[in-house]
Amino acid sequence: MSMLTPPGMGGKYRITGDKYPRMRRPSGRRRIVLAAVAALAAFGLIGWGTLQLVDVFTGGDEASAAAGGKDCARQPEHRSAAQKAAPLPEPRRITVNVFNATPREGLAKKTADDLKKRGFAVAKFDNATKTYDKKVKGPGIVLGPRSALDTALPVLATQLTGAEKRTDGRKGDTIDLILGAGFKGLTQEKDAAKALAALAKPSPAPSGPSSDDGRNC
Repeated sequence: MSMLTPPGMGGKYRITGDKYPRMRRPSGRRRIVLAAVAALAAFGLIGWGTLQLVDVFTGGDEASAAAGGKDCARQPEHRSAAQKAAPLPEPRRITVNVFNATPREGLAKKTADDLKKRGFAVAKFDNATKTYDKKVKGPGIVLGPRSALDTALPVLATQLTGAEKRTDGRKGDTIDLILGAGFKGLTQEKDAAKALAALAKPSPAPSGPSSDDGRNC
């Protein structure tokens, strides 16, 4: 009986030979597979971390633009001049005071009569106050409240070429026409009508590519 046979076994389970069972090392193929899986996992983590850093520093805008610009913010559209400007009043809705700031007599009355013929409502005519008397060198001044700066004042100014537009702190909607040293008469009716039509006509919208077509995002 061999010395390796446990006592009491009676040789039934004898271990013969001179070799012992040993644990086998993993095969080379298995080690390669494990290494490849580990490498893929590491590369995946590195790639995910890189994308997170890119999003942090760029805000993700570049990715949206590359995808076709679907998330690109639209620029505000240009409004036409007709939308921006307030509607111009008709001459019959404009009340005018005519003042003569020159030494010539009767100038305010004659001009007031001419304005009435052109459809304006004339409240009164008189000599100019000391503030303007003999101090207006040009053809004249159209003067009114700030609210009339882009409405009644430009309409009245079409009747006197070269008239200066000014505003003051008055209340109401009555405006003044102050005749100056350079006044030689109202603008010819046909020319005044053309100026009034041009004033009422909206300017064309800006040409060029639309700001919301995504090309300039």
